[in-house]
Amino acid sequence: MENLKYNAKRECMGRGEMRRLQLERLRWTVQHACSNVPFYRDRLQSIGLKPEHIQDLKDLENIPFTVKTDLRDHYPYGLFAVPMKDIVRIHSSSGTTGKPIVVGYTRNDMEAWAECVARLIMAAGGHDEDIAQVVFGYGLFTGGLGLHYGLEKVGITVIPASSGNSERQIMLLEDFGATILVGTPSYALYLSEIAQEAGLTRDRHKLRLGLFGGEGHTPEMRSEIESRWGILATENYGLSEIVGPGVSGECYCQCGMHINEDFFYPEIIDPETGKVLGYGEKGELVLTTLSKEGIPMLRYRTKDITILEEEPCRCGRTTVRMQKVLGRTDDMLIIRGVNVFPSQIESVLVGMEHIGPHYQIIVRRKNYMDEIEVMVELTDGSLLDSFRELESLEQRIRHKLRMVLQIDAKVTLVNPKTIERSTGKAKRVVDLRNEK
Repeated sequence: MENLKYNAKRECMGRGEMRRLQLERLRWTVQHACSNVPFYRDRLQSIGLKPEHIQDLKDLENIPFTVKTDLRDHYPYGLFAVPMKDIVRIHSSSGTTGKPIVVGYTRNDMEAWAECVARLIMAAGGHDEDIAQVVFGYGLFTGGLGLHYGLEKVGITVIPASSGNSERQIMLLEDFGATILVGTPSYALYLSEIAQEAGLTRDRHKLRLGLFGGEGHTPEMRSEIESRWGILATENYGLSEIVGPGVSGECYCQCGMHINEDFFYPEIIDPETGKVLGYGEKGELVLTTLSKEGIPMLRYRTKDITILEEEPCRCGRTTVRMQKVLGRTDDMLIIRGVNVFPSQIESVLVGMEHIGPHYQIIVRRKNYMDEIEVMVELTDGSLLDSFRELESLEQRIRHKLRMVLQIDAKVTLVNPKTIERSTGKAKRVVDLRNEK
């Protein structure tokens, strides 16, 4: 594949040069935050740290972490570092667990955001002759507009289809000749079902590339998406608190997500102690913005568990890569003392014979003990008529889950299309432990 780069000077920068640039931008960011955000000024003054004390990248470790509750406690604009007249865009999280996270962008922030996304699109193999159908929802969620502006910056024709109305999505995909599909991986899988029902075979569409984000997906789910659509499926990563999509993304080599290090400084920490870990060690990702004017973030704890790798990629880029998110410290399930991540269960299920890619994890408490049930769809409902085959399949799944999770899980096989579909992030876990 052609080695496409949007900004080769930055994407292939030597490590020493990158670190010098990061330090220069970090010092500016700390000064900007302290001068304009009372929250950061008071926090750093309380520990006697001044912006001029940042003389090395390692000095960043002296700065306390920022967490999600800090943004909620200062809702809506309390962490903004510029006057509202300089803010040209507002985005926010859904706020399903309380007040939403609100972020603001200056005009320079918007330019930097589009630059970051454009790099990841071209790294995956996108170019200006592509047509991209965006099936992310548009609105306060950063996914839709975040990818949209990056696609346009590359010169790609954008179809802002948004999410939902799945039958129409298939019509647009075929009629408009989309070559790139942009959305969540779970919705891409759902659309593949709709396409199959509509008789949309590979020779009737032009898709060749998927840019997926908004939720993680296992290698097994990626293979399922690639098989169903006949495309290269890549993953990108971001979060509203930092910028939205554009923090990192896979190139066509699919061996880790390249971090836009000149805009975001990554650290890996032990989630229990906060100690900074080295490359190759698994821990929680912490990010510091290096150029954000509207709402700078110092050492933001993402809750995402991953590993950073420093070795240059065979695509030619030298930026640090993060592995697929292995789980989150706050969606990790503790079942009878065992840590369980939904991604572990997905890795077992996806690709198994006779079952589809859609599943749901239900957690209950019975007699003061936690129990986990995994609901899985069959690809052929007629299997429910054969008790022997059904029991054999359940036992195979339970055995595989036990090998991976080290605990027993109840397995319930259900008819095709029984589990509710989502046009956005799939609701994989239903935790009923606190319900009476």
